[in-house]
Amino acid sequence: MLKSAVCGLLGIEYPILQGGMAWVSDAGLAAAVSNAGGLGIIAAGSADSEYVRNQIRAAKSKTDKPFGVNIMLMSPHADDAARAAAEEGVAVVTTGAGNPSRYMHMWADKNIKVIPVVASVGMAKMAGRCGAAAVIAEGCESGGHIGELTTMALVPQVCDAVGLPVIAAGGIADGRGVAAALALGASAVQCGTRFLSAYECGIHQNYKNMVIKAKDIDTIATGRRIGHAVRSLKTAYSRHFSVKENDLNVTADELEAIGPGALRLAAVCGDEKNGWFLAGQIAGLVKREQSAAEIIKEMFSEAEDILNGAVRWVS
Repeated sequence: MLKSAVCGLLGIEYPILQGGMAWVSDAGLAAAVSNAGGLGIIAAGSADSEYVRNQIRAAKSKTDKPFGVNIMLMSPHADDAARAAAEEGVAVVTTGAGNPSRYMHMWADKNIKVIPVVASVGMAKMAGRCGAAAVIAEGCESGGHIGELTTMALVPQVCDAVGLPVIAAGGIADGRGVAAALALGASAVQCGTRFLSAYECGIHQNYKNMVIKAKDIDTIATGRRIGHAVRSLKTAYSRHFSVKENDLNVTADELEAIGPGALRLAAVCGDEKNGWFLAGQIAGLVKREQSAAEIIKEMFSEAEDILNGAVRWVS
């Protein structure tokens, strides 16, 4: 079985984290991933502290394995969510969309390992300086909020720049992706889109079906003009946003007003017209529903076979 420094650091069996996806990554999915040997993550998103506390307690009722909470630092409830994670005593906090330094002492006092998501070498170095246990180097192939660099370009540069374990994310959905990430110097992977098809993922069936039916060219990145690009499936909503974004008569404030509520319409309601179905470019490799345990075992079995047979490529 493939092991790495991240397994010992986080107390997990397989070097894989489940991505923190707003309106998707709840207690049920996180517990299932942790029970399967990975690290499940509850997404705080823009939710208030009561939601975060309830989700943490629900996950604890479903697993005795380590799990984490993802704090979206641009959320208006970030302070409360950060405090709830500390007071409830989660094992790990991952962070996105901002600098987590103002919370680091509070989390350190509770022995919580902090793993920021980074999209550049500069962000990775900053995370190291503020006391991160590891970093998640996420390429622009991923679903949700994205940076500019691809996973293949970003991961080795981050690995060279920081003395921390690096977790590769973006465009990883099978054993080939795991093997490639390890070859680039990563110690683990984080996957989001692949877990959208997990039985334990509670999103609307329409969402799952759209991911399973997706082709390689069926995602689009929007929002760069307003400073936070997001990758999603091509739908009526995302195409409408793209048209408005490229119309210079539409102001940034008008663009921002298009977004609120669309994630919930996708994940909870399955609204194919008005929902925002976040997914990565790897969606074209997701072909069927499986349990979280089956997904993880399949990915790492494939990765081991690939790495064990890699010598055949060298003469």
